[in-house]
Amino acid sequence: MGGNAITMSVVDGALRWSVHHHGRTVVDTSVLGLELSDGTVLGSDVKVTRNQHGTARTTWNPVYGRNATVTDHYQEQRWNLRDTASGARFGVQIRAYRTGVALRYLLLDEGTATIAGELTTFAFPDDTTVYSARDEDAYLPVAPGSIPVTGTSTTDNGPLTDLPLTATLTDGLIACVCESARLGFPRLMLGSTDGQPGTLSAFLMEHTARGTGPVEPASTVTTPFATPWRAVVIGSAHAELVDNAELILNLAPPGALADTSWIKPGKVFRCELSTAAGLAGVDFAVARGLEYVEYDAGWYGPEFTTTDATEPIAAIDLPSVISYATSKGIGVFLYVNRLALTDADSLFGLYKGWSVAGIKLGFINDGTRTMTDQITDWAKTAAKYQLLIDMHDDVRPFGYERTYPNWISLEGVRGNEQFPTATHNVTLPFARNIGGPMDYTICYGQSRDKTTNTHQMAMAAVYYQPLNFLFWYDKPSKYANPANWPGLPWFNAVPTTWDESRTLAGSIGEYVAVARRSGDTWYLGAMTNETSRVLAIPLSFLGGGTYTATVYADGTPGAAPYQTPVVVSTRSVTADSTLSVAMAPAGGQAVVLKPS
Repeated sequence: MGGNAITMSVVDGALRWSVHHHGRTVVDTSVLGLELSDGTVLGSDVKVTRNQHGTARTTWNPVYGRNATVTDHYQEQRWNLRDTASGARFGVQIRAYRTGVALRYLLLDEGTATIAGELTTFAFPDDTTVYSARDEDAYLPVAPGSIPVTGTSTTDNGPLTDLPLTATLTDGLIACVCESARLGFPRLMLGSTDGQPGTLSAFLMEHTARGTGPVEPASTVTTPFATPWRAVVIGSAHAELVDNAELILNLAPPGALADTSWIKPGKVFRCELSTAAGLAGVDFAVARGLEYVEYDAGWYGPEFTTTDATEPIAAIDLPSVISYATSKGIGVFLYVNRLALTDADSLFGLYKGWSVAGIKLGFINDGTRTMTDQITDWAKTAAKYQLLIDMHDDVRPFGYERTYPNWISLEGVRGNEQFPTATHNVTLPFARNIGGPMDYTICYGQSRDKTTNTHQMAMAAVYYQPLNFLFWYDKPSKYANPANWPGLPWFNAVPTTWDESRTLAGSIGEYVAVARRSGDTWYLGAMTNETSRVLAIPLSFLGGGTYTATVYADGTPGAAPYQTPVVVSTRSVTADSTLSVAMAPAGGQAVVLKPS
């Protein structure tokens, strides 16, 4: 499909797989298999009992997303197999899409099975570089066999990396390993393999990412059972990879909610912890075109010692703030630490009664099968009470925003509030953001930024963030004189959900340019690493007629990137025009393209 081929084979009785893109190797011959707790290895000595082929093509419309319509088109092969030693029946299902490939295992016997490990390997070609990151670390470009050893005595320990895991191959080819449809199963990590410098091996997490809760070295499942999909999103060029990310959604279960009319993507402003700040935040949201305000950690007391999230601190008259916000058409989000989630059904029901719009869950412990069940249950429970949900800390995406679109965002990334490098910021579109939505707290106008203000502005178009926290660390009074902040009109206008998206240029860790359309208006964001550069961007994606381009660009570089001014200009362009996008070191550009 689209030049992508995934192949299964039996070599001396053992299952193997490989992936090619237009004949070029993406994953060389690699291992397939599952290990059961009784020592049975499914895949080491098999007989094929049935071979099925099929093709499917459908389209569907997400509640929100990168594009208004998603095409789900694939060729599929399924082998039913018998383990010759134990007689156990199982299967492997593989799919090829224009955007990549995927595989999963099927346990076919009725009853239960206890899975102790997954044996899938990814043997990359010579000279591959992988972008490894664990928890909220920065990405480290290394050879597959050189992932650093991380972990503690209470976490999974070894040369392990989280997903999504991006690999750059020779000749500009790029691939990103993700998972989708993770239900009733632990989270997947990948690890370097002794004696195989180009190979990564599957590792099913036994501890939570933060090392609390029981250790789970195996998972008992009710069979028949399908494991999560292991997906490889593929791009002939780095920019193409970004546009192929919807593969993860296509592999996820379809939407489970009959009514999604209450699910509204949008922009959010975090308020300081007082009634006055909440009321001022609502006024600011109305003035700045935002949809939500949020009270973060501390609104019900110190989050690690207070487990009752039903009573606000004395400084916050929450009913008054919610009432005022609702009267102005603004929704309210409340932060809740996981320690206060002992009875989510009761708590979420209470919040629904308060007319809360959404909840931001903090310090979530992803990793084990128990925590997968917990996370998916929270999403379902929130949907029951028509609450949006944003999960924070080391939570990793698996396409579930398609199934429960009220799970509108998650973190699972080294956040922008930690003021990372520009290089980190231009790595994310090709890595973490491929897996799904990303809460990345845009820090416009911060003296701690290692980037220019236009770089921060461009994030709103470059990153896919259906729930977008803006003006992080700020208060409304900072922007009392808008003339001092020429980027504000961009943030007023830019949406968070799109009718069409196109990645126009990019190279992981170097630069990126993305254009996204809402209605008849395009929003273009470009970002560079610490190297200044000029990109020539053809505007052939525009429709007919003339457009007015409002360009927010870097001015003369300041002593530090954050001191580089934002310079605003306008010009007329058409689909025949080419935009010269000049960016300062750690800079960017943001452009609104509106029909004249």
